[in-house]
Amino acid sequence: MPTRSAGFQINCSAFLDAVGKPIGDLPKFARNKDILVALYSAMVKTRTFDSKAIALQRTGQLGTYASSLGQEAIGVGVASAMTDDDVFVPSFREHGAQLWRGVSLEELFLYWGGDERGNDFAKSRQDFPVCIPVASQFPHAAGVALAKVQKGDPGAAVVVAGDGATSKGDFYEAMNVVGAWNLPVVFVINNNQWAISVPREGQTAAKTLAQKAIACGIPGEQVDGNDVIAVQAIISRALTRARAGKGGMLIECLSYRLGDHTTADDASRYREDAEVSAHWQLEPLIRLRNHLVATHGWTKEDEQLLLRTCKKEVEAATDTYLATAPEPARAMFDTLFAKAPADVAALFEEVGNG
Repeated sequence: MPTRSAGFQINCSAFLDAVGKPIGDLPKFARNKDILVALYSAMVKTRTFDSKAIALQRTGQLGTYASSLGQEAIGVGVASAMTDDDVFVPSFREHGAQLWRGVSLEELFLYWGGDERGNDFAKSRQDFPVCIPVASQFPHAAGVALAKVQKGDPGAAVVVAGDGATSKGDFYEAMNVVGAWNLPVVFVINNNQWAISVPREGQTAAKTLAQKAIACGIPGEQVDGNDVIAVQAIISRALTRARAGKGGMLIECLSYRLGDHTTADDASRYREDAEVSAHWQLEPLIRLRNHLVATHGWTKEDEQLLLRTCKKEVEAATDTYLATAPEPARAMFDTLFAKAPADVAALFEEVGNG
């Protein structure tokens, strides 16, 4: 008779329902109004930036841009659980996390405008720049964690990518080495249900993405990615575990991409409006705002002041970005090589100071 060699279950955590009502007892930090207002304000600021970035792209003043609309709770929740000892390794939709970690609005605009100076962060200089290639940042995070272990440095690496990245070999290879070497990495998957035009069910037959961690010997969990309280709580627990030398963990954040994949995409070609409309009822800002109103007396005046403040900050950053003189063409070589190969050096001379 066969015997059972192994078994597993995947837990999914949430603390607020779709209308902002608590599900059971809230974590201690989530009973503090100031903390919740800070999380909500960060999400509103992220959405305000997002809206302006799209407007700039549509008018030819910004490059191709990846919106985080409807996914703000993931970036803000992840970053708010991190410390200065941790290293953030983002993909291209973590604007909220970058802002929380100290990247400025001006730097984000510069980056998405094609200016390398946008990656030269004045703060959080240990964090990695945006990674556009899908999944290639996973091995980077494993390398960061290995370096931390070898040098005896505190903290962990936190790497984020979308659900489509879990179909790439980089993802499995990085998780495997993290499990085998017991490295402090928290893998965060933003399962927004769409890898450009490929739906979640077209990516994998696995019932969850979190369970993909099991084969690598690390735990995997799901969290409601529209619940910023749950995201912060679960990421915080995973980081505490990693920092204590107990190894990596995979967190699958369940969300939905309310906008296009990027400004180069038209999502109406491959999904129905009714599907998108249904998910607008689950989005994270409404959820936390409802909770603040019901539990902490958040008023219409509070909301309007926050919106005005965020708009003012974003508009000021926009003015600074648009007034920034572009770098000369040769700047594209300046941070690429310590010593340029002969063929690149020839191009460098050809471009000159232009």
